Amino acid sequence: MDRVEDHTVDPERYEVPAAAAGAIAAARAAGRRVVAVGTTTTRALESAAESPGVVRAGAGVATVFIYPGFEFRVVDGLLTNFHLPKSSLLMLVSAFAGRDLMLDAYRHAVREGFHFYSYGDAMLIL
Repeated sequence: MDRVEDHTVDPERYEVPAAAAGAIAAARAAGRRVVAVGTTTTRALESAAESPGVVRAGAGVATVFIYPGFEFRVVDGLLTNFHLPKSSLLMLVSAFAGRDLMLDAYRHAVREGFHFYSYGDAMLIL
C-alpha cells in the first residue's frame, strides 16, 4: 500500500517580495492571522519559512507536500476553491480543517450544487 508520506508533488517556483515578508512579520507581531490566497501561495510561504512566523524574502522552489499532520509555520488560514477528489490540493486543504470536516464540507457542496475546480465556488478555511 502506498504511504501518503512517500508522495511527491510538482515543484513550483516562487518569489516572496521583501514587502510581503515584512507584512507577514508585522501581522504575526500584532497577533493577527496570515491568510494565504491559494494553494500555491500556501506552499510558497511554508517553503520560505525560516521559523514560525518568519518568512525569508527572495526566490525559491516549493517542493513541500502539505497533508494532514503538517505543522504550519506561517499560514493560519486559506482562501481557495474546491479541489478535485484524490488530489494533493485536497490533501492540503484537509491539513487545515481535518479530513472529516473537509469531507462534510464537500458533501454539503455537492448536495447544494456548488461548482468545483478552477472556476468553482470558494471556501475560506480559518
